[in-house]
Amino acid sequence: MVYCTYTVGFRLVHSIRMMPRPLVLCGPSGAGKSTLMKKLFDEFGLYLGFSVSHTTRSPRIGEEHGTHYYFVTIEEMQKAIDNKEFIEHAKYSGNLYGTSRKAVDDVLSNGKICILDIDLQGVQQVKETDLQAYYVFIRPPSIEVSCFDLGHSKVKFHVQ
Repeated sequence: MVYCTYTVGFRLVHSIRMMPRPLVLCGPSGAGKSTLMKKLFDEFGLYLGFSVSHTTRSPRIGEEHGTHYYFVTIEEMQKAIDNKEFIEHAKYSGNLYGTSRKAVDDVLSNGKICILDIDLQGVQQVKETDLQAYYVFIRPPSIEVSCFDLGHSKVKFHVQ
């Protein structure tokens, strides 16, 4: 897997550096987005930047404003959404989350590739912008399931 990540990462970084455009990583929870991002940043961190998202939730222990998220009020976030300042936004567990155009532009203006970690709903919204992002869907590893066929034999199969 590391070789695959390095090869894919090198090709992506090399291609994107020719014309800096955001790289959107998308996939279900547990698919390995965070692992892939860590490997990409470990290998190519000089060329990459992560956009800091906005949220209306309260900071958790250890989270810093402007580093992990921009923590804003519901009113501030809604006003920014109404003013079309976000390339994507969504509501989860009663809180708003979103990526501002400025956050992406800040990374790109530093000559870095902006990495976005967003869900499918966010991908649809980003596709409606003029960012011309690259999109990578991370499929979760197959799940090996064991079951018993009428209690007689153990059957293994992969769910994809």
